[in-house]
Amino acid sequence: MRIASLFLIGIQLACASVATVGDIEPSRLVEQDKVGVLIMAHGADDEWNQSVVQAVDPISENLPVAIAFGMANPMTLQAGLDSLDSEGVTHVAVVRMFLSGQSFLDQTNYFLGLSDDPPEMFVMMGPMAQNPEMRKQLHHNQVVATHLEGIIDSDMPAVVMSERASDLSSSASDEAVLIIAHGAGDEEENNTILDAMDRVVQRLEMAGYADVHATTLREDWEEERIAAEKDIRAYVSQMTQEGYSVIVLPMRLSGFGPYAEVLDGLDFSPGIGLLPHSELSNWVRSMTQKVIESEGWNVDVVKLLGGGF
Repeated sequence: MRIASLFLIGIQLACASVATVGDIEPSRLVEQDKVGVLIMAHGADDEWNQSVVQAVDPISENLPVAIAFGMANPMTLQAGLDSLDSEGVTHVAVVRMFLSGQSFLDQTNYFLGLSDDPPEMFVMMGPMAQNPEMRKQLHHNQVVATHLEGIIDSDMPAVVMSERASDLSSSASDEAVLIIAHGAGDEEENNTILDAMDRVVQRLEMAGYADVHATTLREDWEEERIAAEKDIRAYVSQMTQEGYSVIVLPMRLSGFGPYAEVLDGLDFSPGIGLLPHSELSNWVRSMTQKVIESEGWNVDVVKLLGGGF
């Protein structure tokens, strides 16, 4: 009898266990991926860097975040991955905070192990440029993924640049707006950037400015830059001669860049870049969500990042 009783108790416990398991949420049955974000940004002086830190602070309230300053710098990338690893992060969403989605993409993919094909040319500065060890793939055991879009592929720059112009405007119908971006050496890539800037141009045109013009300085390519500087100065001079006040907006993450020097001696009102602005925080969230969802990582995106952005 005692054996039969024990057997019956065992059956009852097993049934109870089955019922309990059925009541557990699926998300608790499978351990969720521990997601973190690695932000890549060009970087500059302390003020420039701090503006990026402030932009990503809201995201860091919900999940681990590391920032790798530099042009796909292997040292800062490795440090960022190590920092996230120390917090138990198993899946890393790499958010590349560059205007162009092509900026350092091949180099980034190679260093992170997303591609085994090294870039045709490594972009490095200082002692790293002469160190062959800096051309090796990074060491990590995390699942890593990134996105293809750049900031300029979103509506965010149009929103921010419209506000920047409005801050400087007194009478839109009497003003011309010049938007300048860094640009690229390759003609096709540079034209892609200009095409993407059309969103900004169209939004400003709707605001009633007398003229809106977007261009690139092509800052790192001497021959192209000489021609670009000439065209930029000619535009400002022409608009001034026609009686318009000129607003110059830098299509860059932070600061005014080298444009003050390019426009030296001309009459214009300088704006500021995309930072600081809450829209950039929203963009980082959206790119993080895009990576998580496109990769199918096991995580509650809404709970992790919040909604309404």
